[in-house]
Amino acid sequence: MNILFIHQNFPGQFGHIAKLLARDKRHRVIAIGHFPELQNRPILKEGIEIHGYPTPRAGHKETHHYLRDFEIQVRRGQQTVAAVQLLLKGGFNPDLVVAHPAWGEALFLKDLLPKSRHIHYFEYYYQGVGGDVGFDPEFPATLDDLARVRVKNSTQLLSLTSCDAGISPTHWQKERYPTEFHSKIKVIHEGINTATVAPNPSSSVNLSGRSFTQDDEVVTYVARNLEPYRGFHILIRALPALQSKRPNAHVIIVGGDDVSYGRRPPDGQSYREMYCNEVKDRVDWSRVHFTGKLSYQDYLKVLQISSCHLYLTYPFVLSWSMLEAMSVGCLLVASNTPPVKEVIKDQHDGLLVDFFDTDKMTDTVAEVLANPDRYNEIRKNARQTVIERFDLDRVCLPSIKDYLLKI
Repeated sequence: MNILFIHQNFPGQFGHIAKLLARDKRHRVIAIGHFPELQNRPILKEGIEIHGYPTPRAGHKETHHYLRDFEIQVRRGQQTVAAVQLLLKGGFNPDLVVAHPAWGEALFLKDLLPKSRHIHYFEYYYQGVGGDVGFDPEFPATLDDLARVRVKNSTQLLSLTSCDAGISPTHWQKERYPTEFHSKIKVIHEGINTATVAPNPSSSVNLSGRSFTQDDEVVTYVARNLEPYRGFHILIRALPALQSKRPNAHVIIVGGDDVSYGRRPPDGQSYREMYCNEVKDRVDWSRVHFTGKLSYQDYLKVLQISSCHLYLTYPFVLSWSMLEAMSVGCLLVASNTPPVKEVIKDQHDGLLVDFFDTDKMTDTVAEVLANPDRYNEIRKNARQTVIERFDLDRVCLPSIKDYLLKI
């Protein structure tokens, strides 16, 4: 079978399944992505031929601001068509196309490849209520925001009408999409490699001239970028009280200073600068360690030495890092937002707190640090939840493979 994967920053969510299918000599697997993104990411070479398309021209200043992203997505879709046409000329005619439609690559593929089966990865559908928009009173939604968000879904709506089937990683994320399309979408998570993402009592992390192990009192927090969508402002504002309650605790914060989701901070600042300045005189910064972005192995070591892991999120896409922290056996204190509650049962495999209740969060973390042995069963249950529901090789990959090849 000829299989084509399309993802702006390939491999993205398709890495594991693309490698699995490429190992089967009955399949020829080709991937297309945005060329600059491909240059900055580890490329899978296990039998996967990878092609890139150039950066599309930005939307015109004269274009209505609701439509500027859509204009870029249309151009991205055209560039993807051109890339696929070159493959067709070379004799590669895909039987199966697997695409992430959010950036526009999939817009015109059904027209170009009407006989192929098209399966799209539906990650998140924006709405004016019940999700990220308007959730945080610090960033209230205006009528203009609601209108812009409605238009923002245009690309995905076109993909929903043209694809043959879809995948969403969680039930909550699927339910964000219009109900008339639910029959097209199956819930299958891309999976966690629980053999690799596992506890390791011998792990250590070297920071600020000292080594941290499981014997130290370490609170961990991880996000791709340090921003409000992942509760970074809540964490920083909780530091003074947490340090007062636990004078020996260190906090390790992993993540970059860019913005992945939501608004950018004013005046060219990063959110880290903005919120750290807010509490700067009330925090002992020698006990707060910003690592920036880490290699995957170093990131896992941070989780493996964690005494308590904080996962805070708006009602939004569920992070891999939460499931990986559970797989490592971390004790999670997590926000009781819908994507989290789909996985974590309070007091069973994690501890849930209100996203905005810094007092409760601080008290809970302090209690965990003061009485670590009391929570050993919850740590074990967290890992077991991921093994049973999200294990890569035994649960998720077989389901994805069957869905792609047998639908």
